[in-house]
Amino acid sequence: MTENSRIEEGMHLDLKDRMTYGDYLQLPTLLAAQKPVSGEHDEPLFIIVHHVQELWLKLTAHELNAAIQAIRRDDLSFAFKAMARVTRIQEQLIQAWDVLSTMTPADYLKFRGSLGQASGFQSYQYRLVEFLLGAKDAKMLLPHRHDAAVHAMLDEALRAPSIYDETLLLLARRGLPVPAEALDRDFSAVRPFDPRIRDIWADVYRASEHYFDLYELAEELVDIEDWFQQWRFRHAKTVQRIIGFKPGTGGSSGVGYLKTALDRSFFPELWDVRTVL
Repeated sequence: MTENSRIEEGMHLDLKDRMTYGDYLQLPTLLAAQKPVSGEHDEPLFIIVHHVQELWLKLTAHELNAAIQAIRRDDLSFAFKAMARVTRIQEQLIQAWDVLSTMTPADYLKFRGSLGQASGFQSYQYRLVEFLLGAKDAKMLLPHRHDAAVHAMLDEALRAPSIYDETLLLLARRGLPVPAEALDRDFSAVRPFDPRIRDIWADVYRASEHYFDLYELAEELVDIEDWFQQWRFRHAKTVQRIIGFKPGTGGSSGVGYLKTALDRSFFPELWDVRTVL
C-alpha cells in the first residue's frame, strides 16, 4: 500500500453533506471579518491581534461567569478549574502584545487616521471582564448607549455581584464575620477597602490547613489579578512604544489612562493581607 493510499484510507475524502472543519468553526465568517480600510501592510496585523484578543476575552468572560456560579453553589472544585483556565488565557492575551509590538510608530501612523473614533477603550468585552472582576463604574456604560443589547448586558453585569462579592458571600456562609455592609449593598458601586475583611483573610491564611479551599480560592483570585495587571502593563508599554503619549483614537488620554489602571485593585484586602501576616 502506498503512502497516499494509507492517507486516503484514513481520511474522509467525500465530504459532501458532512460537517467539515470549516463548517464547524464557521471559518468563512471568521476569516471574512478582517476588513482593512487603508490598504497599508500592517493594518491586517492590527486587526487580527485585536480579533484574537476579543476571542480570548469572550472565553475569559465565559469562564469567569462559570466560576461565579460555582462559588455561589459552593462548588469550589469547578470554580478552581475555571479560574485556572482564565490565567492560562491571560498568558495568551499578554503574548499578543509581543506580536503587535513588531509594528513600528511609522507603520501605525500610515493607517491610524483611518480608524476614526474606533478605540480599544470601547471594547465591551473588556469592560464586561472588568465588571465580573469587580471594577464597577457606571460611566463605562456611556460609550455603549448606541447599542441597546450591549448596554443592557453590561448594565446587568454592573449590578450583579462580582466574583469577589460572591467570595465574600461564601465566607459569610462559612461562618466568618464578614461585615453586613459588604454583603447587602449596591453591587454596582465599588466597595472601599475594609481592614476587617483583610483580617478575615489573615485568619484564613494563618489557618490554611483548616480553611484550605478558601485559602486556595484566595490564591486563585490573586493569580487572576496578577496576570491581569501584567496584561495591563504590557498594553500600556505597547501603546507607549507605538504612539508615545498621544491621546487615544477614542478620546482617552492613551498611555496616561492605561497607567492609572495599574494602581487599581480588584481584591485589595487579598493584597494587603501579605503585609500583616
